[in-house]
Amino acid sequence: MFCLDACLKKLIAPMKISRPYSPRLLLTLAALGLMAPTACSKDEGPNLFSTSDDDGGYTSISTGAEDTGGIGGDDGGEKLDVAGDGGGDGDGDGDGDGDEGCRAVDFLFVIDNSGSMSDEQSALISSFPKFIDAINENLDVEQDYHIMVTDVDAWQYAQCAGFCGTPFEIACSPLITGGEFTCDDPNTPEIDPTMPEECEDVLGAGIIDPKGANASDAPCNFASGARYIDKTETDVKAAFQCGARVGTSSMDEPERPMEAMVAAVGDGGEVAQCNAGFLRDDAILVVTFITDEDDSSSKSAGTPDGWKTALMAAKNLDETAIVVLGVFGGLGSCDAEPSSRLEEFVGLFGERGFHGDVCASNYESFFLDAVNTIQTTCDEFVPPEG
Repeated sequence: MFCLDACLKKLIAPMKISRPYSPRLLLTLAALGLMAPTACSKDEGPNLFSTSDDDGGYTSISTGAEDTGGIGGDDGGEKLDVAGDGGGDGDGDGDGDGDEGCRAVDFLFVIDNSGSMSDEQSALISSFPKFIDAINENLDVEQDYHIMVTDVDAWQYAQCAGFCGTPFEIACSPLITGGEFTCDDPNTPEIDPTMPEECEDVLGAGIIDPKGANASDAPCNFASGARYIDKTETDVKAAFQCGARVGTSSMDEPERPMEAMVAAVGDGGEVAQCNAGFLRDDAILVVTFITDEDDSSSKSAGTPDGWKTALMAAKNLDETAIVVLGVFGGLGSCDAEPSSRLEEFVGLFGERGFHGDVCASNYESFFLDAVNTIQTTCDEFVPPEG
């Protein structure tokens, strides 16, 4: 980090940001293209991707990663090691004094809320129950998890003001927006849109009250009282169904899934206040993003290396604490756009990166494939001291 310090003195001095600089601040700047992300890059080793089979499921293709066996239950697979229940002090000698193994899992879902995503959101929601059941089967009873959903724009009706007085105004009518937007008099410059609730216009903030076409029709009211689900939720599946139905009324083009992801894990600004408490040092981070668009350089800011750097910053520079599941175009027969940048990003995580086909009718096999990797990542995780 010493090599970054000298650069930062000139870079952030005009911003009046005082030292010390947190690792997440340093690397978030890199993620946004303000600094070279290669300062923290290294060879990630083997890749593990998923491709769709004939029935719409997924098949793992390993290029060097070791097979970790079943996902638990009667097939003899082991549950995730929690708080050292099963081993190790982190030095690999297996003396069992309880320092190795994750104590929690933080799940971040980044879901495209553009007009073409209704079927894909339904496929995700219908696939989630088996995924969370498999996670629960592999977690000890004391295992803790957070689940947060965010969409891919700052405010889905951000462009509506410009539509007032034009033939496109109907796209932003109260009937479509659920009252989220109105034009009092489209023939005058005085436009009075209904403003979004607190945090609802913040890119990367957790979703708790989806609005618009095909969205959940009521606030989610998570038991946590926060913008994410936690272990106090009595019906996790129903809560996720509410949050993940983010709707298809985005008018804030273009979609920015990777920029939303970077914002969601940042440690500064309004988004960090909105998502306070979601990320924990003793948890591994599992990121799932789903989109049918190409997240090209004209959309999300930054680069695949920079996006990875941002996730590492959120996890104390420990890339082995991160699993990335990308569901996007390029593997199926639907008209979803392939995205070379998204594919490159997933590949940067080696055996902890999975690419699924957004065109599939469901994503159950894809998620179940990933459980083994989540289990292994948790087992091998060494929480930071303190």
